[in-house]
Amino acid sequence: MALHMASAQTENKPEKEKEEESEDESEVLEESPCGRWHKRKEQVNQGNMPGIESTFLAMDTEEGVEVVWNELLFTDKRIFKSHEDKIRTMFQNLMVVDHPNVVKFHKYWLDVKETSARVVFITEYVSSGSLRQFLKKTKKNRKTMNAKAWKRWCTQILSALSYLHSCDPVIIHGNLTNDTIFIQHNGLIKIGSVWHRVFANELPVPDELRTPVKCFREEQRTKHFFPPEYDSCEDGTAVDIYSFGMCALEMAVLEIQANGERVTEENISKAINSLEDANMKEFVLQCLSAAPEQRPSAHNLLFHRVLFEVHSLKLLSAHCFLNTPYIMQDNLLEEKTKLIDPQAVMAAIPRKGQSPVLWRYSQVSSIELDKFLEDVRNGIYPLMNFAVSRPHVLPRTLSQSQEDLQATKTPTPEPVEVETRKVIQMHCSLERRDDKARIHLTLYIKLEDKLHRHLSCDLLPNESSQTLASELVHYGFISEDDCQKMATFLEDALHKHRYPLN
Repeated sequence: MALHMASAQTENKPEKEKEEESEDESEVLEESPCGRWHKRKEQVNQGNMPGIESTFLAMDTEEGVEVVWNELLFTDKRIFKSHEDKIRTMFQNLMVVDHPNVVKFHKYWLDVKETSARVVFITEYVSSGSLRQFLKKTKKNRKTMNAKAWKRWCTQILSALSYLHSCDPVIIHGNLTNDTIFIQHNGLIKIGSVWHRVFANELPVPDELRTPVKCFREEQRTKHFFPPEYDSCEDGTAVDIYSFGMCALEMAVLEIQANGERVTEENISKAINSLEDANMKEFVLQCLSAAPEQRPSAHNLLFHRVLFEVHSLKLLSAHCFLNTPYIMQDNLLEEKTKLIDPQAVMAAIPRKGQSPVLWRYSQVSSIELDKFLEDVRNGIYPLMNFAVSRPHVLPRTLSQSQEDLQATKTPTPEPVEVETRKVIQMHCSLERRDDKARIHLTLYIKLEDKLHRHLSCDLLPNESSQTLASELVHYGFISEDDCQKMATFLEDALHKHRYPLN
């Protein structure tokens, strides 16, 4: 059925559409060995390694979203071979990093030629721009950052750092600046360039990929983000805390004034003294402590009084509420709140010898509640902030090299990764083909993370709904748990199409 789907989506299209498709195909410079990612001409700069201009925009043909195609070229194959095991281990560790506030690392592969070698890795693309760009635009209209937005951003960055620092082995970012932090349209913060420190410390970066003038300017512009001990001793997680403190300061004041291209200690002191909130000032000063051992951990900073606004019980309740299957529909919360009596008691605290303390629904703003739940759904308040146990890196099989992939590649589509997201909505339409023997199926699927899938194929008379559902699972379109539900849904649709009510 997957083959049918691929062909069914391209036939009977207008000539103009076909011309546009052929033009798009001409822009594709290269495909990944599995055929999923298509590299395009446009270069992007999304927290890549400073001085290496080797990142391109690409298309994920499976999910239908843009991604970043990163390349690291070794012109000397011998140098690559001497580091190959280290490269594989490093990338395998990055593959299991999974946090809503960290730019996702999707896949990597090794392209080994006779005299050279190349490492290609695919990462998530955040199109709304970097924190630096956002602050620059915001400064044109206001003098300081909104306190509520500042707290939410700090919480998200610390959540990501807390996760990275608790991995085994520990992942230290080492390049946290306002150029490597990105903002999505829904307010979600994403930390990029997590792999920079690993590359810088573990791999010999080819000189021919560097641009010395650009490197020097970037180092001068971002030097104040790094602590006094940087490069002088073996760094630890305290390096990231100092860099975060500088990001938090710059977010609060929108811009730290510089002398030329450099930000001096005097500039930083003036920015700190300009903070009117005493708790915010103390928070920043703790992060910027000259002694690494005096800087708090990312996890402890999450509970600082300037940030800790959402009680863990409230957050747990929100996550449990949103994970309930029938709640996942976008408009259901609004429909349910309309049915509630505003004077009804939602909670009560009994008091001995006194009247109980009552909370009525009228005391809770449905608009504020709806916004909070939307933020939780978008990942702005991840539950892992409050986790005591450390996450463990799960072992994965090593990715195949380019030679292995080419040797095992077949002309038929290969199974993709297993889908785990639940289907929350299904719609389909059926139309009989001109030959009367085939039925054209168009299937619309909405998953729990709001991803929409639009699939179409031609069905032959001998194809059953159970077979169709099983193939959807096999090719990663739906999860195994939804197989029977999909089979029942398709069987019902086919029955109504074949035997319509008169």
